[in-house]
Amino acid sequence: MKRRTLLSALAAGTAAAATGAALPAEAAPKCRRAQKTGPVTVAYIEVNDHSMLSAGKYTLANGGAQVIDVAVIFAANINYDGSNAYLFFNDQVTNVLNNVATQVRPLQQKGIKVLLSILGNHQGAGFANFPNQAAADAFAQQLADAVNQYGLDGIDFDDEYAEYGNNGTGQPNDFSFVYLVQALRAKLPNKLITLYNIGPAADRLTYNGQSIAETFNYSWNPY
Repeated sequence: MKRRTLLSALAAGTAAAATGAALPAEAAPKCRRAQKTGPVTVAYIEVNDHSMLSAGKYTLANGGAQVIDVAVIFAANINYDGSNAYLFFNDQVTNVLNNVATQVRPLQQKGIKVLLSILGNHQGAGFANFPNQAAADAFAQQLADAVNQYGLDGIDFDDEYAEYGNNGTGQPNDFSFVYLVQALRAKLPNKLITLYNIGPAADRLTYNGQSIAETFNYSWNPY
């Protein structure tokens, strides 16, 4: 089953990470909390229908640690204005971001990392078809600005629903996603960057001898 089928309930929307068993050292909470061992878990919260706070309502019966390690705001979009890709927030995502004090900080105080998912929006713009490195860097700057402005813990890439070629946009190329992720890591050296492992971008992690596979903190299995 794909995640779309699972998102109707938070408990069903929790998936094991494909890599790693613990959050990186910089993500360790400063105050003493119940410690969890085992795989990292992620929950994509469809904020059109569900509250971000639901990610913090699950604890382990043995020890009381939080079940969810990473909560993803699902989803912001990569849109196209006829010339350039740009970051777009629908009304529900805007509401979450404008109310981070009540929608995001309570999760972070529990040690849960909160990421912003970026998803295609049927307009032809995607992570895999930036026409050049400058365009990829410009979009990476928009992502970094959002993370810094709202005090989030990073970005999640989900290359679905881009519909490459719409509105005269290009087809996926080999350099676009590599340039984008490299630029974002340079702008957010201490934040999480994760990949929902699907779509043309996920198949293009190497260009000109450079790989971004190790740039991601985690990659989530979509099936």
